[in-house]
Amino acid sequence: MKLKKINQVLQEALIDSGLIEANELQKETFSTIKSGADAIISSSKGSGKSTTIVMNVIQQLICEGEESPRALIFVEDKAKVLEMEALFEKFGKFTNLRVFGVHEKGDMEYDKNYVSAGIDVLIGTPVKLSDMFTTAGYNVNRLKMFIIDDTDSILKLRNETKIMRISNSITKTQRIIFTDKITERIEILADKMLLEPFVFDFDEEYDEDEEDFEEEESVFHDVDDFEESDEEIGDEEE
Repeated sequence: MKLKKINQVLQEALIDSGLIEANELQKETFSTIKSGADAIISSSKGSGKSTTIVMNVIQQLICEGEESPRALIFVEDKAKVLEMEALFEKFGKFTNLRVFGVHEKGDMEYDKNYVSAGIDVLIGTPVKLSDMFTTAGYNVNRLKMFIIDDTDSILKLRNETKIMRISNSITKTQRIIFTDKITERIEILADKMLLEPFVFDFDEEYDEDEEDFEEEESVFHDVDDFEESDEEIGDEEE
């Protein structure tokens, strides 16, 4: 795994899952995200944004463990909540990170009580997270990462106000926007939320129809693919 200073426990989990080499999205953004800087990361669907989120959250929080959430991740819908929970289970299996996902179809009282008992990563839709934070008043003073995935899709549902309300309640944290493309609405949201963000735009580097990136989990090359195609892997080191 050619990522500078990647946590050994995370690296072992990735390799154990058959994922051995990062693509350009992971390579180019890893150091910036690890530094704690704000960022806007734009890349086409299927290029691995969700996996990038999960591996970087594990990298940042792997030794943490307190009652209040350490990472807050906004996703578009229930399906994306379940997908990201599965990725955390897969890549965080050698850690003790407590990950929990919420969505509109879940039971509000159960979800609030579960979060209050102590978790490290909270994943949810803007509507559900807004309702929970409004009624439960969670402690966000120790939050390290505030991440929005599929931001362009979320903004089409007009959830800016819900996201901003939670963001404004947090004094200091790393904020990262992941999107398929950078639009005017993305730029407006970034101006309100982010502090001198780094901008990564991979639109020209990925072909949306390319078979290697059909699924979110294919952003690392499988062990079998590693032997079959040296060109897909690349020998470049950071």
